[in-house]
Amino acid sequence: MYMHLAFIQVGTNSGDRHALLTKAKELLNHAHITILESSSIYETAAWGPIIQPDFLNQLLRVNTSFTPDALMDNLLAIEEQMGRIRAEKMGPRIIDLDIIFYDDIVLHSEKVSIPHPLLQERKFILQPMAELNPAWIHPVFKKPIVQLLAECKDPLPVNKWIPQQSTF
Repeated sequence: MYMHLAFIQVGTNSGDRHALLTKAKELLNHAHITILESSSIYETAAWGPIIQPDFLNQLLRVNTSFTPDALMDNLLAIEEQMGRIRAEKMGPRIIDLDIIFYDDIVLHSEKVSIPHPLLQERKFILQPMAELNPAWIHPVFKKPIVQLLAECKDPLPVNKWIPQQSTF
């Protein structure tokens, strides 16, 4: 069985954000999507016009035997299983799973666009990608991730997240 390399962005800004990231990673593994490496967790302000809590985001480097469309179907099923309801565009999300890259293909199907069409405009994707694979070449722009990050005009802060320590 041929395995494909993909990068999946996991984000949440509702409830126990860290627990939700952990649960999403467990469900990915149960769905036969093998996590090879995880970026640091980053806390980021929400994109868009709706005022909402900050996100925790993490990028995962995975192996999968699924086609891009089947991988997207699995990600959507995990979101649904975790209780995601798509109430408003760019609104708060209990979980958000996006394919950022899949091998080095360029694909626009009814289900998914790869590479993620807005990744070059979003530091919350570029920063963890630069952590995992700074030399990865974007198959459309033909530039390494570190260059896209340096050129990114996204003003929103992206900070490594450190869990709060209890002081008992």
